[in-house]
Order: sequence, then C-alpha cells, then structure tokens
Amino acid sequence: MFLLLAILAVASGRVVSLVRLYSIHSVVLGLTAATVAALTQAEHIYAVAALTIVLKAILIPWGLRYIIDKIGVHKEVEPLIPLPASLLVCGVLTVLSFYIVQPFVTGQGALDTITKNCLPISLAVVFIGFFIMIARKKALTQIIGLLMMENGLFMAAYAVAYGMPLIVELGVFFDILVAALLLGVLAFRINRTFDTVDTTILRRLHD
Repeated sequence: MFLLLAILAVASGRVVSLVRLYSIHSVVLGLTAATVAALTQAEHIYAVAALTIVLKAILIPWGLRYIIDKIGVHKEVEPLIPLPASLLVCGVLTVLSFYIVQPFVTGQGALDTITKNCLPISLAVVFIGFFIMIARKKALTQIIGLLMMENGLFMAAYAVAYGMPLIVELGVFFDILVAALLLGVLAFRINRTFDTVDTTILRRLHD
C-alpha cells in the first residue's frame, strides 16, 4: 500500500488528489510505526505513530489544501514526462530499489521480515518522490514529492533501526512542520509574483 500510493501520486493529474494521496500515505506510515512498536515493545513509537498521523495526515494536508484554495490551482497541467513513461520509470525505480537492498537483508524473524520488506519499498518511495519533484512543473506538486521522499526516509528508519529516540523524532517533526509552512509560503509568493506556480517560469530570471 505504501508503494502503491506513491505510484498513484505519479499517475495523478490533480493537486487536490495528490494531497489526499499524501494524507493516506502518511496514515499507512503511522500504522507501520504502530506495528513496529507492537513488535519491539517500544512504547515511545506509539507516540511517534500518533504524531505521524496527526501532523502528516491531518495538519500538513489541511495547510496544503488551504494554499490550493487561496491560489486556485487544482490541476497539474502538462507534466514534463508523459504518464506512460512516468509509470515505466516508477517500475524501473522499484526494481532497482529491491535489487540494491535485498542482498544486504537476511533473517527470518518478525523484525527481520519488516526490514526485508520495508527497506526496499522505502527506498523506492524516496526515488519516486524525487522523480515527482523532477517530472512536475507546479511548486505544490514538487512540495508533495519532497514530503513523500521524507515519508520514505521515515519508513527506512523504522525498518532498519526500529524507530529513533523520542526527542529526535520530535525534533524531526518540528523541522518537517516548519519546512512545509515555508514551502507553502514560497509557493504562495511565486503565485503572487508570476500569477502561476509553474516553476519553469523562474527560468525567466536568467534572462
């Protein structure tokens, strides 16, 4: 589900749908963290799972939808790479991720199974999020690609280290919230200055 939602984000042509997919993506991440907490008996990871859902699945999507309504951008027009080619790239990135990670993952225990399955998927989501940033023109869709990359990195942390100390998690969550706010303000300023959130318009600054 975590990987499928990232691929659906590549296939989506509407900014509102991308925000909704990111919200569901974050819920899946939170549920995965709760699963890790149950298997490792690490109670602080339950708090991290709850924060993940509240911050990434509720607060940040709400802020992005607010910016979308203010700017009036609801559709991603003319992606740089056509949809069939984009889906093909996602397939290649997924296969590459499994090829890179699988030789380093062994073991048969429950925790080893989490690592074996989640680590290559998280790497694939990082690649796909980066691809969304490259293949889309709108600043808002690029922000969502960046946030999906961050979700993939969180999944990798849960898969390899089974979470981080709570104080570290709280610091990361605060950084994510501030970054999302700043990027949203940046998108709003780009729209006010150029009357569009198409980042290709920024090339005119070189002229």
